[in-house]
Amino acid sequence: MTFALPESVLVVVHTPGLQVLLLQRVGRPGAWQSVTGARETRDATMQDTARRELFEETGIDAEAPRAWNWVNRYTIWPAWRRRYAPDVTHNVEHTFSVCVAAPCAVQLSPGEHERYVWVSWRDAIARCLSPTNREALRLLPRMAATSM
Repeated sequence: MTFALPESVLVVVHTPGLQVLLLQRVGRPGAWQSVTGARETRDATMQDTARRELFEETGIDAEAPRAWNWVNRYTIWPAWRRRYAPDVTHNVEHTFSVCVAAPCAVQLSPGEHERYVWVSWRDAIARCLSPTNREALRLLPRMAATSM
């Protein structure tokens, strides 16, 4: 078995007006999140991971997701532990964002997500399951303002 690497990305997809794309995990009603995913050995950089995961999960091809230089280390939830080597208990998550011109249709990865919505950043905070995702959404207005 090949184990997941304990390093991942969180990619917040948003519009200039701060509408945010959220994805619902397959078989987990109410489990909304931004784009996430683990680094793979073929990814040269975390930005490569962000770009790959964004495309795999939404069909959006962003040349250069914007790195926030904001990293979280957290305990891996028990439901996901089987994906990692037995001695791995924590993950390091790197945050990125991608600004799209307007809410758009996305092409979901059927094995991972079954629905998507575009909502205001405030509504996105209320819907997200992950504490690090909620915190990234709280930072979004400031981060988006510095990139314009």
